[in-house]
Amino acid sequence: MAEGKLMTLNMGPHHPSTHGVLRIVLELDGEIIVKATPYVGQLHRGIEKIAENMNYQQVITLTDRLDYTAASLNNFGYCLAVEKLLGIEVPKRAQYIRVIMGELSRLAAHQIWVGTHALDLGAMTLVFYGFRDREMIYDIIEEASGYRLTPTFLRVGGLANDITPDFIKGVREFVKWFPTALAGYHTLLTDNIIWRKRTMDIGTVSAEDAANFGFTGPSLRGSGVPYDIRKAKPHSSYEDFDFQVPVGDKGDVYDRYLVRMEEMAQSLKIVDQAIENLPEGPVNVDNPWVTNPSLDVVKDDISALIRRFKIQCEGPHDQKGEVYQSVEGSKGELGFYIVGDGNENPYRMKIRSPAFVLISALSKILPGHFFSDAVGIVGSIDIVLGEVDR
Repeated sequence: MAEGKLMTLNMGPHHPSTHGVLRIVLELDGEIIVKATPYVGQLHRGIEKIAENMNYQQVITLTDRLDYTAASLNNFGYCLAVEKLLGIEVPKRAQYIRVIMGELSRLAAHQIWVGTHALDLGAMTLVFYGFRDREMIYDIIEEASGYRLTPTFLRVGGLANDITPDFIKGVREFVKWFPTALAGYHTLLTDNIIWRKRTMDIGTVSAEDAANFGFTGPSLRGSGVPYDIRKAKPHSSYEDFDFQVPVGDKGDVYDRYLVRMEEMAQSLKIVDQAIENLPEGPVNVDNPWVTNPSLDVVKDDISALIRRFKIQCEGPHDQKGEVYQSVEGSKGELGFYIVGDGNENPYRMKIRSPAFVLISALSKILPGHFFSDAVGIVGSIDIVLGEVDR
């Protein structure tokens, strides 16, 4: 390369730290990044448009596939949005179980994040521990739903079914085990001199810049802004639980790491409270236009059989209006905007996914850093392209 001439380098989509389908075009002056241009749009799934041709219950299966590392949180946000449109609220027991499923999903997402992020920076051991502990969570999710990665366990109006004693037992065993595992994560990384040199004062984002970029979630809180939707706009009984919102000091890669580590401890605290104070009662709203009659009732009542058939085929409908509902996803604010025109399918649906916003800031964060730091910075904002290119 001639003196003074910039070199253009494609980072990804083959590189593991670009998570499959993200390509970043870097312009380098020696080893220094001068310009970074992220390119997305290589999945071409069109989930929002497909949703407009499916009934409200069927769309839940699509939301599983947005951020497949935290599928239940996607179900959570979507179901809350539809219930807001329908003007219904699920029973307290269902709210608590939704919180348990959501927080377990957050833990699973953070486990895979910390493992793969460490792997990106050359520390292989933690990825094995992270996947080991994530399997324990997936065993619990499978007990409830029959599926592991894409459970589709939540329903508009409640849940697919009530949880079992084995589910409760599995959650209690995990709550007892995971603090030991989390301490192991800290032992491997937190005071590791190589880890600290690769992450401290790298990719620093001030609180003001983070807010201007539209950051939410751990990336925003790592910059010192204590915004968490579970606290700011409580839903599904989050106001019943005692937990803290961790924040960072400088907003560098290391702070974003520490925030997620503490968030895992806080999620475990929420799960523990929810399972020990689980209310009794039904798990679906008492509404004949939303909830399927049980199979026992269907056997003896022809009208119940017809109603079950109609709900199964069409799902809830007859509501007009527009709503927006968000939850605290594992990567930030995950919101669903839905317009209903009275039919059985959404007239319009738009998803506010946190990772899409986070990627848009890479062109501002990466310049000025060494090329070798790009991997750590990209990994630190925790992206899943499934929710970026929807």
